[in-house]
Amino acid sequence: MAVVHVARARARGRPGGVLRAGAEMKWRILAGLVLAGIAAAFALHARDRVFWGRYLALLGSPAFELSPEHYAPRERIAGREEPRPPAVTPEEESLERAALEAAADYAGAHGSRALIVSRGGHIVFERYWQGTGFDTVVDARELAATLTALAVGIAIGEGRIRSLDEPVASFLTEWRDDARGAITVRQLLNMSSGLAPSSETLLPWSDGVRERLGSDIAAVHLRRPLAGTPGETWAYKRSDPQLLALILERATGMRFAEYLSDRLWRRLGAADAEVWIDRPAGYAHATCCLLARQGDWIRLGQALADDGVYLAGELLPPGWVRRMREPAPGFAGFGMQVWLGASVSETDAGKNPMLGRAAEPFAADDAFFLAATGGHRLWVVPSLRIAILRTGGGAPARSDWDETRIPNLVIRAARDHVPEPAPGSGIDPAQFVPGH
Repeated sequence: MAVVHVARARARGRPGGVLRAGAEMKWRILAGLVLAGIAAAFALHARDRVFWGRYLALLGSPAFELSPEHYAPRERIAGREEPRPPAVTPEEESLERAALEAAADYAGAHGSRALIVSRGGHIVFERYWQGTGFDTVVDARELAATLTALAVGIAIGEGRIRSLDEPVASFLTEWRDDARGAITVRQLLNMSSGLAPSSETLLPWSDGVRERLGSDIAAVHLRRPLAGTPGETWAYKRSDPQLLALILERATGMRFAEYLSDRLWRRLGAADAEVWIDRPAGYAHATCCLLARQGDWIRLGQALADDGVYLAGELLPPGWVRRMREPAPGFAGFGMQVWLGASVSETDAGKNPMLGRAAEPFAADDAFFLAATGGHRLWVVPSLRIAILRTGGGAPARSDWDETRIPNLVIRAARDHVPEPAPGSGIDPAQFVPGH
């Protein structure tokens, strides 16, 4: 009460002084409550020194983003480091060079680090900025989540997972007597599990912070409650691909990094990569924090463009990439851990949290892509056997970045690209492309 009287006394004789004093008291009380909450969280989790070390590093980092130097410990994803894909001129793969140069101009003007275009297994164009090159190691961020979908396809092909519609309780024994156990593998792949998204605050007791910085991230994700109807409610969240990584470990009896290495990374001819794990011999972060050469992502993009085949070797079950492109229930802009064309016209930031706007749709109906904060994009066009990688030095401004500008320049550069006819034009694409 004494504090209030002093504040009122100081406020006398000044217009609005009482209001300002009241507002000052409000913020002091709120600050006190926040500090008390942090102290309580510290007391509750004081034994988790790993978490608090990471949390303090997060608070001291630019834009509250951890840099790769804080990704410790890490686990190796062993590669084979084959020679880089063969390079040919754009003209040899029926691409107009001027359009590719225009795409590079746009990429360079928007803070890119690399632009690599691949067609038919050949690198046809590459441009680098900020002192980077094909072999430069980058943090893949959310691009890594798509690897869970590829690994699930391989595990189904091997019979480790019976089907897309297998209930997760078959692997997550913690949920056998729980309604969440009826969620299917397909629903996790589609982000339509109905599980609640994590809270995106910096408070140390928030689940979003704990699942990023904690020393037992599997436990945090297994505590995620239902907030919607599985198979109907779509929401972008880290839990779904993270739980897929846990299911893969239990289904295969191998560590996530080991399975990726043996079934995918080595067969791509990629160099060694590393993934952040929550503690020694702990769980891998499957939705971020994978350090790999940026050029190795174009190998993956080419495999996706060729229905899971790379260098004449089958990486994925036939038709798996097509299934990945089937729209998820509740959102036509997402498939199985990939973004589809409908996402670029979505205005709800909750559905496209890392995407900008697009001036037009994709110039090819079958185009899809991987996206990550920081501006990473991997666009794939199966009908033209084209993959396009753009790595970014920072997230493009939503008001400035056009999501379809680069891929559409490349798609239209293909001399064999047949534009979709305008509605009501009466043009039959089969005149130009037999069997279309």
